[in-house]
Amino acid sequence: MSRPRIGITTSFSDGEQKLDRRYLLAIERAGGLPVIIPMCESPEILAEILEEIDGIVIPGGPAITDNLVGGVPDDLPTADPVRLRSDKLLLQQIAGSERPVLGICYGMQLINAEAGGSIYGDLHAHVDGALQHSEKRGGEAHPIEVSAGSHLSRLVGSRLVVNTRHIQSIASVGQKLSATARAPDGVIEAIESDDGLVIGVQFHPERMEEDGLPLFQNLVERSSRHNESLR
Repeated sequence: MSRPRIGITTSFSDGEQKLDRRYLLAIERAGGLPVIIPMCESPEILAEILEEIDGIVIPGGPAITDNLVGGVPDDLPTADPVRLRSDKLLLQQIAGSERPVLGICYGMQLINAEAGGSIYGDLHAHVDGALQHSEKRGGEAHPIEVSAGSHLSRLVGSRLVVNTRHIQSIASVGQKLSATARAPDGVIEAIESDDGLVIGVQFHPERMEEDGLPLFQNLVERSSRHNESLR
């Protein structure tokens, strides 16, 4: 059986698509075939590309600007419009296709915003008693509590220590999504759809070695089912 093809979006800066290689290695270790998705102008071209893709990763990136509560702080750049347009188009085109999606940090926030949820522009300005969640502002790893019975709990258990590399966070959860993990201060650290085809995490599993690998293994396993259904 061929490896499921995992499409991965990228950042965009100064006219160049860029991607941290750790995302590719995590997909490879999980048994998938990583495929970088180009940022095309044509929706028709993207649709043809997606016909060859069995699952999607939307990785971390700059600030989300949709459905904001408060403004974006000065120390956080905003996502390039080229990337936002491409990622949104991708989400629209794969909706209802039975292909799994893993959103990481920016990716989780974008999924939530596209589902009608809201995003704190700077969580520290809006969440009373919030921990420091930004590594560049001095934040450190912290535990999260995972909701019992969630798809995420099946993968990582009820408690996991995660890295913390974000300034924005989810304020309200979008339609057909549920919050399934929280930091000690109540900040939402994961969301998922009822069927588990969509999982979003605020932390970066590609940087967590064995602790983060189950998320990519699950994506590859779910993508394999889509791959087999086309055979």
